[in-house]
Parts: sequence; C-alpha cells; structure tokens
Amino acid sequence: MLRFQHTEYLWAFALLIVLALAFVWVSWWKRRSIRRIGDPGMVEKLFSGYSRKLFTLKFILIFLAFFFGVIGLANLQKGSRVEKITRKGVDVIIALDVSKSMLATDAKPDRLTRAKQLITKLMEQMDNDRIGMVVFAGNAYLQMPLTVDYSAARMFLGSITPDLIPRQGTEIGEAIRVSDEAFNKKERKHKALIIISDGEDHQAGASAEAKKALENGVVIYTVGIGSPTGSPLPDPETGGLKKDNEGNTVISKLNEEELKKIASTGKGMYLHLLNNTDEVVEALSDRIDKMEQKEFGENVFTDYNSYFQYFLGICLVLLVLEFFIPEGTTRKSNANNLPGIQKAEAA
Repeated sequence: MLRFQHTEYLWAFALLIVLALAFVWVSWWKRRSIRRIGDPGMVEKLFSGYSRKLFTLKFILIFLAFFFGVIGLANLQKGSRVEKITRKGVDVIIALDVSKSMLATDAKPDRLTRAKQLITKLMEQMDNDRIGMVVFAGNAYLQMPLTVDYSAARMFLGSITPDLIPRQGTEIGEAIRVSDEAFNKKERKHKALIIISDGEDHQAGASAEAKKALENGVVIYTVGIGSPTGSPLPDPETGGLKKDNEGNTVISKLNEEELKKIASTGKGMYLHLLNNTDEVVEALSDRIDKMEQKEFGENVFTDYNSYFQYFLGICLVLLVLEFFIPEGTTRKSNANNLPGIQKAEAA
C-alpha cells in the first residue's frame, strides 16, 4: 500500500500551474519585445548567445525539480509489514455534510473546514475504535468503510470537498441509510453514527431512517454546525455572495430542530458546533467510551518504508544541472554575425 505521510504538502502541486503560467508569460514577453525592436532573427543575434532552447530546458529542469521536491516533502511510503491488530472498541461512522451550504462562514473559516477539524480531533481520541466515513449532499456515498487505519482515514478526510457530490441538497435520510448499511447487519450493538451537518434537509424521511437504524442497533449523534441566525454563502463563480433568482442574498441557517429530532429518535445526543470544537470532541468521546465495546481484529500495515530521500535527491540533481546550464550559447563576437558587418569586412 502506498501513501503520503504528509499530505498537506501535496497542495504545493498547485504552484506548478503558477510556475507554468509564469514561463508562458515570460516567453511571450520576450518574443513581443524582440518583435518591437526589429526583425526577430536579426535582433536575437545582437544578444550575447541567447538561446530559446536552453531557456526552455532550464525551465523544464526547475519544473521537474519542484515536482520531485513536493513528493519528497510529502514523503511517499510503502507498507512493508502487515499485522493483525486486535482492539476493543465500537464501530463509528461519521456522516459529513458536503453540500454548498457548508461553505458558509458563520463557523470560521467555514463550516466544512470546522467540521473536518472536529473529525481530526475526534480521531485522536478514538485509537481503539473502528471508523468509517460517509459523505452526503443530494446523494450519500460511503467514502471509507470501517477500518482501524487512522492514517488512511486522515488521507480520505483531507480529500473531501463539496465537489465530491455534484447533486446539491442535504439528504440526511439517505446518509443514515447508507451509514446503516455499512455496519455489520448481524450485530445489534457496538454501533454509533455521528452526523455533522447544518440540518438544511430538503427531503422528508430522516426520522424514519433514524428509527430503522436504531432497530439495527445504531445509536445516532448529531452535530449541528453554524448559527441559527444564518450566514450568506460565497459564490465561487462571481467571487461575491450567492443570490437567488430574485436577486436576494441567500442565507443558510442552522436547522437545530431537525437535528435534535434525529438524535432523539436515534437515542443519541445533539451537540452544537460553532467555536467550541474541544467541548464537542470531549462530549462525543465520553459518550462513545461509555458504549458497550467489542473485540475485533483487522490486518493493517504497521511499518512503512520511506522514499523521500530518493525524490529529494532527484530534485537536488536537477537543480544542480539547471545551475550549470547557461541560458545562451557562447559566441566570440555577436557583431561579426550581422550580415551588414560581414559585407563591410568583405569590402
């Protein structure tokens, strides 16, 4: 199994696009400047050995060095040893709302980011439990089945964005159904579902699905994120605030009543998340720890071989090569290459 130990560095790949655009712009600017001076073929001969090919080669070396450097910093690893880990805990599935309303900023920096921070801290308190993830908006999908591999769980969490589910909405009922199916149907206990959402459910049936899940032994906890007074939604297309068809600013409000009703039906607990992440984590951890636990085993990678040194080595070699490659060719005399001067000398 391959993985990146430090996935946060992978965002630096976006800078490769910036680097490529900068190269295109500089190349265009140089060509335009040459054309303004005069005939491109004649003008380039005035430069001290200028070479477009060498300039392009130097850029390619820098581009590749940056690419391998990012992989090295993220530390690509491969699992080297598999062990069967036996633990005592419960099965916990986290259903995370990824609808566009989760981009509201009443929870800083936005609801979705705050929810992911909550999940990260919660996983730090759940070393002996199996964890799975469901993402939902207008549909619901099992993002990660139940596992004790928390490194993989963090990697999956980092990749979650609203773009995962194109169909918008907040189908909490569908999220409960998908989560219930991800648990072991033969068991009637040791199962907890944590729903993190702003509660803007546009479909009925969430309470009915919560009742079915409870019959299968699933205790449901709900975490409402945002404020009841609401917050406007950013519009990525315009860079401003999202408007409805009548031109009014769209306000997304936390629907606590819906989430409280689901938690009550699921014999769990409702918690409000805004700027109190640690308090919510403590409350959830306390409830989960008090649940009846079971023993389970799972084969997981316990040792990983790191390969960062190879990628950083390639990066260093490419940078050294780029340093020693000149941007132009060496010529004894630029003036002697001009046709007019050659004719004068011949005369």
